[in-house]
Amino acid sequence: MYRRLIAPGALAASLLLAIPASAADFEPGAAGIGDPYYPTYGNGGYDVSHYDLRLEYQPKTDLLEGTATILASSTQDLSRFNLDFGLTASEVRVNGKKARFAKSGVQELEVTPAAGLPKGTPFTVVVKYAGKPSEVKLWGFTSWQRTPDGGVAANEPEAAAWWFPSNDHPRDKATYDVSVSVPDGTQAISNGTLQSQSSKLGWTRFNWRSSKPQATYLATLAVGKFDITTDTTANGLPVVNAYSKDLGANEGAAKASVERTTEVAEWLETVFGTYPFEALGGYVPNVPSSFALETQTRPFYSPKQFANGSNVSVVVHELAHQWYGDSVSVDDWKDIWINEGFARYSQWLWSEKEGEGTAQELADYVYAQHPADDPFWQVEPGDPGAENQFDAAVYDRGAVAVQALRNAVGEKKFFAILKGWPKVHAYGNAGVSDFVRYAEKVSGKPLAGLFDTWLYQPVKPAASALGALSAPEQPKSWKKIAATNGVHGER
Repeated sequence: MYRRLIAPGALAASLLLAIPASAADFEPGAAGIGDPYYPTYGNGGYDVSHYDLRLEYQPKTDLLEGTATILASSTQDLSRFNLDFGLTASEVRVNGKKARFAKSGVQELEVTPAAGLPKGTPFTVVVKYAGKPSEVKLWGFTSWQRTPDGGVAANEPEAAAWWFPSNDHPRDKATYDVSVSVPDGTQAISNGTLQSQSSKLGWTRFNWRSSKPQATYLATLAVGKFDITTDTTANGLPVVNAYSKDLGANEGAAKASVERTTEVAEWLETVFGTYPFEALGGYVPNVPSSFALETQTRPFYSPKQFANGSNVSVVVHELAHQWYGDSVSVDDWKDIWINEGFARYSQWLWSEKEGEGTAQELADYVYAQHPADDPFWQVEPGDPGAENQFDAAVYDRGAVAVQALRNAVGEKKFFAILKGWPKVHAYGNAGVSDFVRYAEKVSGKPLAGLFDTWLYQPVKPAASALGALSAPEQPKSWKKIAATNGVHGER
């Protein structure tokens, strides 16, 4: 018999390769993803690629029962990991085996698998759970709104924890399948495309799919009785709009606004490039709130947005977010200007198109409305702080900064920047500093000083920095635009 001799050093190396990391090498994933504004939001140690949510919701009792299947990969040798979740879990399995789990902090669900997960390992988590979302208070509030015939999950920066377990931060995007069973005569609205619908024994199941990466706060669910309109865009995208049947006096104005979604999206494509998602639409449930939100492919609008008549400007704002905020999402929440400054500026461009005031006139008007000692100028849109994340200055001073950029680089390069940015960072994340570098690259000009002036200095810039008029007239579009102030910041 012949045996091949192995040198001692080679044998030792082969043994090292065969031995997995010891239990001592495995560590818990962080209880936060590292956002400076919200240290406990999101989690470390893994990345999610897909959420499959199979839910049943009873509007009469507000009872939500669900099974969430989460596909993820470990980014370290992982002994334990957290999910952000507020409802009550009854069972958790990791790779088919029962896992230990416990609640900690405000919203942490700590999961300990039966065995550690080596770095780079794909794994599956199944969480079975139930609860009444409107009764769950996290950080002192609930993001779930009851309606006369159902409930709605929509809020920013936190909404997911009231209806599914997740890695709740925009930095960890994933695709979604959302399957919801509700009593016959009731509908379930979510993101993306409706794959199928079926009824059995008094319940109807709606199966929705989001096939592009989606941040957790942009996932939405609305259950109730809706009037639904459907259409197809010229490019073949399905359009689904939904309106609660009991909107009362706001119904006409809501429909007159949201039914222009396709028209607005087609116009925005001329500004920002090809629409980045597989579906389009919006929904207006009968909720008491007054904000709107850019939930991916299907923005949420409170009826109060239309209390004073139709307002297409808010539709422009939320649809602009599909490029600036949804496709390209913040890296950290301090980068909120990338979302709100550009969504507000899109309203100014719509005003310009409609002949109701140019973007320069609107910038001049904003500048003139706030004297030097106004706290408005103390908010720094480039890093406003968590307490000022949705301050009016992030929107309005943020949009003035965009106009200052336009003035500095000229029309051709400005619109090249607006269209190129969402293409370069499609379906990803980016920060303010990334945008500054990109604008400098495209324009060929040094712009750090300009952005520092408008985004980071807690003082009113000199009028010469904008070319502002001292006493401009109020543009015709101003009231409609101002009606959307603070659209996202309500709890």
